[in-house]
Amino acid sequence: MGRSGREIVARCLPGLIEEYGFDFVIVNGENASSGRGLNKTHFHGLVEAGADVVTLGDHAFDQRDTLSYIEREQILLRPLNFSSGAPGRGVTLATARNGQQVLVINALGRVFMKPADDPFHAVEKAISLCPLREAADAIIVDFHAEATSEMAAMGHFVDGKASLVVGTHTHIPTSDHRILAGGTGIMSDAGMCGDYNSVIGMDPDEPLSRFVTGIAGGRFVPADNEATLSGVAIETDDKTGLCASIWPVRIGGVLEEALPGF
Repeated sequence: MGRSGREIVARCLPGLIEEYGFDFVIVNGENASSGRGLNKTHFHGLVEAGADVVTLGDHAFDQRDTLSYIEREQILLRPLNFSSGAPGRGVTLATARNGQQVLVINALGRVFMKPADDPFHAVEKAISLCPLREAADAIIVDFHAEATSEMAAMGHFVDGKASLVVGTHTHIPTSDHRILAGGTGIMSDAGMCGDYNSVIGMDPDEPLSRFVTGIAGGRFVPADNEATLSGVAIETDDKTGLCASIWPVRIGGVLEEALPGF
């Protein structure tokens, strides 16, 4: 989320990869550039920090230059269930540091969100074309959704067929990380990498004014003080590709620290 989010990812992610031996890292860059979308420079910054795949969301094309480079970048995903005419892709099969194949799917929820095609059948089709343990060693679904009910539903929908379903839209880390009955890990929202002394990453003045008066007085501006890196870490079972362990990750800033239990 904005400059503070980019900076804490650049500062902390390389050390996390080294310390915990992460084989694969996904970063949602939806709000990395001025809080709306992801420009080319900031995309490459996330990759240099250690992202193997970068996902987006409802602000995927808010930065104009995204339209000019997204087609060329195999590891940059916009939601799979955007209109079929949208540039880019919503799914990719990438190679992890240990040589395993990871299918990453980016989908957009429909509850309280802009119109989009059905995310459930879009995700189902993507998985059917690259099934777990047949063509992919792990499958991660980044579900960019507003409602926790829709996130939970997606987890149950693909339970036993995906390694992890994780939400990335609300900017608030949830404490419901768990493994479902069929072996799929789920966390309703990984939270943002950004300044939590804010209104979901924005400097509080303008959002507060709008709540109080109902009138827009200016632009939303990302908060730029000390950030927290937020996310989720999982360990998969080599035999099944399903989730064996799951932990929240929070480093720095004002939130309580949480680290992987590897």
